[in-house]
Amino acid sequence: MRRREFVLATGATIAAPGLIAASKSGVQPAMPAFPPDFLWGVAASSYQIEGAVNEDGRGKSIWDTYCHQPGNIAGNANGDIACDHYHRYREDVGLISQLGARTYRFSIAWPRIQAEGRGAANPKGLDFYSRLVDELLAKGVAPMPTLFHWDLPQALQDAGGWQNRDTCDRFADYAHIMAEHLGDRVPRWITHNETFMHHVLGHVLGVNAPGLKLDMPQSFPVAHHLLLSHGKAVQALRATAKPKAQIGIAQNLAMVRPADPARDEPAAQAMKLYYWGLHVDPLLLGRYPAELPDALTATAVRDGDLATIAQPLDFLGVNYYNTNFMRVSPPGSAQPIEEAPPPATFARTAMGWPVDPQGMTDVLLGLRDRYGTALPPIIITENGAAFTDNVVRGAVHDADRVAFLDAHIRAVRKAMDAGIDVRGYLVWSILDNFEWADGYGPRFGLVRVDYATQRRTPKDSYYWYRRLIGGQAGAGK
Repeated sequence: MRRREFVLATGATIAAPGLIAASKSGVQPAMPAFPPDFLWGVAASSYQIEGAVNEDGRGKSIWDTYCHQPGNIAGNANGDIACDHYHRYREDVGLISQLGARTYRFSIAWPRIQAEGRGAANPKGLDFYSRLVDELLAKGVAPMPTLFHWDLPQALQDAGGWQNRDTCDRFADYAHIMAEHLGDRVPRWITHNETFMHHVLGHVLGVNAPGLKLDMPQSFPVAHHLLLSHGKAVQALRATAKPKAQIGIAQNLAMVRPADPARDEPAAQAMKLYYWGLHVDPLLLGRYPAELPDALTATAVRDGDLATIAQPLDFLGVNYYNTNFMRVSPPGSAQPIEEAPPPATFARTAMGWPVDPQGMTDVLLGLRDRYGTALPPIIITENGAAFTDNVVRGAVHDADRVAFLDAHIRAVRKAMDAGIDVRGYLVWSILDNFEWADGYGPRFGLVRVDYATQRRTPKDSYYWYRRLIGGQAGAGK
């Protein structure tokens, strides 16, 4: 999870009580049945929950550096402790198991495995993830590790980070190490989380680590090397992990709509070029979109790169949260397009993001329209929302989150009924956690975390999701 501003902020974020009220009025119809083998789950990421940043040989990541530069994070917060998951993983796996989740998507902290992003693996880091995987399997939960969720070893950043082509080979080496160590027990792997967001927020807007503000020609190699490293990691995983392991990538695909259909369609199409064309076309079609000038791609693309990027995938992970309304910028603006405030008819989350379940259906249908037979099966690898919890005598009431999840799960089923092959749905997130540049203010979890005591309290949404999963067992078609 992350902040979603692309070019310009859309105004103050709001948290309105009674959000999505229309969907909570009356009695909801029964949730449609999903297939019996549908993969219900939850997700989290290493820097957002683990803590223990200076323990057991872990090296420094770009987020450690970025967080400790005053002014970068709301409240000058950091992930030094976060949810203390490193020490409390058994308790957290117990919560995941009691939820009835069939899978848990977590990420591996690369600097916990290789302190400087290269060389021999750290035995204590390997041991932590081995224990986590074993604990999940013992509880009947399938592990779904993500190799990279934005916490690049700082030593690699010092050597150029994702601007440096050598980082692709270092990532492949790291993937090989993890496949060698966990490959006998992991049924599904994800290489990267949201290459678009890491590219743009971290290297163009500078609001995420490593905090760079590059122009497009300077930043294009970052995007290309992220994708190239994905392809190299897929090759490493296939060569080392168990033969039937499934491999995918998780990409964020917000729905993009023009703020004014008569005027702003070019802005919406330009934004879609970033989201889909730059970060998905090479994966599924083996090419960059024709709209990108040759002079731009020539800065990084070498012979054979696109074939490496377009390794066959077993699934495409889709992270969906909201719709972006785009408009053409006024004359004299620094950017040609900008994000517009959503129409007043849309409810908003505590992050100020418009609530648009239909957007999820439209994204899934749009993938089919754009990629056709090149589209692999889909897993919704993140979906959720931050809302203001109502804590009463120790109970955590979050009716808005329940309504949000209900509406979006129905939107997934609607896309499936239209022929889209969706194999699973994962809620972001199992725990409240460190929300990147927004610190510890926004709460996305099914489980509330008291950061002062680390006490975990399941919210109403946790129990709702547990009933949903239990009710779906054996009810699918």
